[in-house]
Amino acid sequence: MNDLVRQHAALSESDLDWLHLLVSEWQLLSDLSFADLVLWVPTRDGTRYVSVAQMRPNTGPTSYQDDMVGHLVPRGRRPLLDAALDEGRIVREGDPEWREEVPVRVESIPVRREARVLGVIARNTNLLTVRTPSRLELTYLQSASDLAQMIAAGSFPFPGQQVDMDASPRVGDGLIRLDADGVVQYASPNALSAYHRLGLASDLVGHHLGRTTDELAPARGPVDEAMVKLASGYAPRETEVEGSGGVIQLRAIPLKPKGVRIGSLVLCRDVTELRRRERELITKDATIREIHHRVKNNLQTVAALLRLQARRMDSPQGREALNEAVRRVGSIAIVHETLSQNLDERVEFDEIADRVLAMVAEISPGVVACRRTGRFGILDAEVATPLSMVLAEILQNALEHAFAPGEQGRVEVSAVRSGDQPAAKRGEGVRSDARLLITVQDDGVGLPEGFDPQRTGNLGLQIVRTLVEGELGGGFDMVPNPGGGTRVVLDIPVEPQK
Repeated sequence: MNDLVRQHAALSESDLDWLHLLVSEWQLLSDLSFADLVLWVPTRDGTRYVSVAQMRPNTGPTSYQDDMVGHLVPRGRRPLLDAALDEGRIVREGDPEWREEVPVRVESIPVRREARVLGVIARNTNLLTVRTPSRLELTYLQSASDLAQMIAAGSFPFPGQQVDMDASPRVGDGLIRLDADGVVQYASPNALSAYHRLGLASDLVGHHLGRTTDELAPARGPVDEAMVKLASGYAPRETEVEGSGGVIQLRAIPLKPKGVRIGSLVLCRDVTELRRRERELITKDATIREIHHRVKNNLQTVAALLRLQARRMDSPQGREALNEAVRRVGSIAIVHETLSQNLDERVEFDEIADRVLAMVAEISPGVVACRRTGRFGILDAEVATPLSMVLAEILQNALEHAFAPGEQGRVEVSAVRSGDQPAAKRGEGVRSDARLLITVQDDGVGLPEGFDPQRTGNLGLQIVRTLVEGELGGGFDMVPNPGGGTRVVLDIPVEPQK
């Protein structure tokens, strides 16, 4: 819509914002009218109209099989549009139009903002299935008429009340029509069922909705005046009401077709099961985070015990072995600490990599400079845990063997992701080709003569090979760095970032 309006029309940004607000709300008008809606805006030169938005009803058959957005029609071809735009009134005159052997009643509703008419809504009703309307349908149509008059008067939509239609109740979820005093005139079957779920034992018609709703909610001390006013339809608001038997979502829409409130619409939806599932997920997430937190604490306890044992060791080799075990446990604890702060089993690995770098660099403070370039991105927990150990082992190996004690040097970790294409673009059934290429290079003494990383090496390199090739399904290699020193290359398959 933005592109069409800016290309063809002479509307300001604030006018465009008003049209967006209208389009976010007009599913309500379409469903109440059982009709298609097409928003037409006059072009900059005033000789044509351009259709910038379209809505089909959920409550009845469509009048348009084709998408109308982007169509241009010259002024004069559709007299009802001209009359509504020029006169600023709802135009219903004229005989039904026939479209593909389907009779369609056409009406035009001017879209007013303050003193200006920005465009016209064409309301098109498929008459093929017209029959004697029920009480529900009559209530729908009367409410649609009131909303149309409010649009023509510039009092609907409500400024500052942008609605998320995916989360808000819809007409089919349940509709209640109130009079000016907040007394129920009509309640749809779905709305009545929702209130029965709250604990209502009688009909709603004839009862004051605000007071009835307040009585069904658990005792909260003083009467909740805000909720009573909302359920009575005095202001455009949304809320949820939880009773002993369930939860319903309410949305109030005051009706002021001639500037004076004559009543209200209250849309309601039973969200009991939805909220129950959300609470279960919240409980599950909290449990998982607590487990990660406890694992982290236990690992830190193990590391502390190993550290104490290392201090009591007389053998330098034994002390060093225990210190290496402390570092390995610590790298795993970092991952669990990060997971304990997340809502899912995916982590931002850049933070973990920086903490592993800092932890390993403590063995040579102020001598060897360690830094990271590139981004690891978000990784699954089953990748992050072994990768943190691998990174710690490689860095430890570089700091121990690449530089002499007190020698200055540099170790750099770089990460490059490739193939992070969204699943929708990869196509169904196509395997992910996302890879993470990690390079750890130093400017130290380099590899010994005849060194084969696949066959030789200490315990740390054996752990790296096992984790990279066996657990991560990737590749591992150590080669001389062209600028001097050693380069370690890891190529690991990962899930694409979302």
